[in-house]
Amino acid sequence: MRGRYVDASSMYKRGASRDYINAYDEEGSSVHFLNGKDIGNPPWRRSLPHVLVATLSSFLAGYHLGVINETLEGISLDLGFSGNTLAEGLVVSTCLGGAFAGSLFSGWIVDGVGRRRAFQFCALPMIIGASMSATTKSLWGMLLGRLFVGTGMGLGPSVAALYVAEVSPAFVRGTFGSFPQIATCLGLMGALFIGLPAKEIVGCLYVLRWRICFWVSAIPAALLAVSMEFCAESPHWLFKRGRGIEAEAEFEKILGGLHVKSAMAELSMSDRGDETDTIKFSELFYGRHFKVVFIGSTLFALQQLSGINAVFYFSSTVFKSFGIPSDIANISVGIANLLGSLIAMILMDKLGRKVLLLGSFSGMALSMGLQVIAANSFSSGSGALYLSVGGMLLSVLTFALGAGPVPGLLLSEIFPGQIRAKAMAVCMAVHWVMNFFVGLFFLRLLEQIGAVVLYTIFAAFCLLAVFFVKTNVLETKGKSLQEIEIALLPPE
Repeated sequence: MRGRYVDASSMYKRGASRDYINAYDEEGSSVHFLNGKDIGNPPWRRSLPHVLVATLSSFLAGYHLGVINETLEGISLDLGFSGNTLAEGLVVSTCLGGAFAGSLFSGWIVDGVGRRRAFQFCALPMIIGASMSATTKSLWGMLLGRLFVGTGMGLGPSVAALYVAEVSPAFVRGTFGSFPQIATCLGLMGALFIGLPAKEIVGCLYVLRWRICFWVSAIPAALLAVSMEFCAESPHWLFKRGRGIEAEAEFEKILGGLHVKSAMAELSMSDRGDETDTIKFSELFYGRHFKVVFIGSTLFALQQLSGINAVFYFSSTVFKSFGIPSDIANISVGIANLLGSLIAMILMDKLGRKVLLLGSFSGMALSMGLQVIAANSFSSGSGALYLSVGGMLLSVLTFALGAGPVPGLLLSEIFPGQIRAKAMAVCMAVHWVMNFFVGLFFLRLLEQIGAVVLYTIFAAFCLLAVFFVKTNVLETKGKSLQEIEIALLPPE
């Protein structure tokens, strides 16, 4: 069977692209008509299971980001580095270092082995890393386990963004593109609720509890690896590799038979099955591809410089200063994050990506303003409480409405097929680098320049993001990936 596909796809590589382009020209630009009848939108239920499996990678990323917050105290006591702030910081940040490395190489992995295999490559280090963390007897074992987990975290979100964009029908791509953000929120909250009982158990059971928290994460990772065997491969990747017959079969899985011909004709407009992928890393930073890579990298940088991670890091401290338990803080922030993500899912294909981004960054600027007012000396007592806590929750809510879910989806839409995976890798690397430095310097800057100045800086970045989005971001709502590519990419 494999040999037959290789031969057929080889023949397809030589002639199919031209045939489909000619067919497209003969039929006209409206690919939603068959024999003069409107065939409508493809059924979204066919692609939904594939998207849900893919979002397990985002759930795992959220879980591993959150699990360390609830278990760090137990880990430090059990492994003998309690009170060593450097060691504790390394346990937290090593994961981010691994994520940077994983994201940086994700483009080559995804283009080399395909989307489905890349998800399995993502799951493998997460299983190994979680197992190492759960069984280690030393700090070094924990750090190595967190490094392995981080590489999977770095690979997963970029692959999920690409895969969801490439298998989702255009009219629900925004809705499906919100699923990774929702899954990340559920992962964070899952880590919180699984880790909470560990704080109330002492002795040997305490040690057992934090180890169980890591063992649990191996279950969804294994489920991701196994389930991907039954999911569709991206037709875009297959066609780009010259495997057109297989691309047709995958389109039939996710769109239905009526839509295969039109989907292939449209795909042929930009992704040529008879061209090899020869894009070098340096070519992402000059020439015709520079604009979209610049937009993507800047958008992710502004996302992190908006101060949202500072809000997440500092939330329990703010709540605690007003006598509110840290667990209540974490649950409140998690609910605000999830609520915003659910609203974004509903509005993404109605209002569009650009509108949500503008509203999100504007709302975050307002929330930072509330934090500045709360930090001023003239604000005190219950007024400071309401302004500070309210501003913090508003920041999380508005972030989840747009700045959280939109960039990953938007970038996977605007990047041309020829560079999509590698460009996403560059932008995700920027994301993790900025995430790391905000976490590293936030408390230091808060101590040196004070909350008023620091939150004013964050508000300024939010307003800068509003201006940047307004002037540089193209609305992609309801458009196919090929329509977006043609609109953005100048002819050679």
